[in-house]
Amino acid sequence: MRFAIISDVHANLEALQATLGDITGQRVEQIVCLGDIVGYNAEPAACIGLLRQTGALCVAGNHDRAVAGQISTDAFTPFAERAIAWTRTRLGADDLDYLAELPLRASISDTLVAVHGALHPDSGCEWVRLDSDELRQLSFDALRTHASAAHICAFGHTHHLGIYKLHGGQMRMHQGDEAALSPDAYYLVNPGTVGQPRSSEWRATYLVLDTGLRSLTVRRVEYDAALNLAKTRKAGLLPRSRYIPRPLRSVLGRGARGLRRVWRGSS
Repeated sequence: MRFAIISDVHANLEALQATLGDITGQRVEQIVCLGDIVGYNAEPAACIGLLRQTGALCVAGNHDRAVAGQISTDAFTPFAERAIAWTRTRLGADDLDYLAELPLRASISDTLVAVHGALHPDSGCEWVRLDSDELRQLSFDALRTHASAAHICAFGHTHHLGIYKLHGGQMRMHQGDEAALSPDAYYLVNPGTVGQPRSSEWRATYLVLDTGLRSLTVRRVEYDAALNLAKTRKAGLLPRSRYIPRPLRSVLGRGARGLRRVWRGSS
């Protein structure tokens, strides 16, 4: 079976549309979304609608749960908290119910366990960032004893692409865009982010898991970042420039240049 694993859409419609378009050419049978469908950007309802149309299996991210009123926004940055409040006013009852009903974890038979943040904590797992070997080891320990008997756990939340392998007690990060999966190893895999880049990689990224070939493939997808940023700016959801992370400032710069070219062409 072939899965497309995506995460952290964050209401970026242009990125999600481009990603789903790329997925259609990958002979994928199931889309798995690791949460944070909403937040930060200006098209939450459209993104929820697209994922529901595709029949994607989704788990809840911290932004999804905050918008649904299931967790407090106290731990969010002012930038994120403002976007959560704005998003609540743009979603209907059906969309809010959909977010509220998303599970924190989902298992696909004995193949894959999906979470947003981490597998190991009993509560608050949507908040934990697997950004250190110590934390990744805790989720590996949870995966090895998981009731599903799956050897792969897909997680998001960090917005950084990564494939981690545990074999013979040794953990290592895979390098490259193709990974052959060993039947006696365990894996933590992060597809990066569809809609909210936090590195020099501004394109949407996702993973294709082929259980028959026992392989993972990284996919990178270009999209109209300038259009998304224009919508987000118009909605008042962008922070002041001095607080914008460097990777996002880079995207903003490219977006502004793209918009100027469009305006010149239409004048």
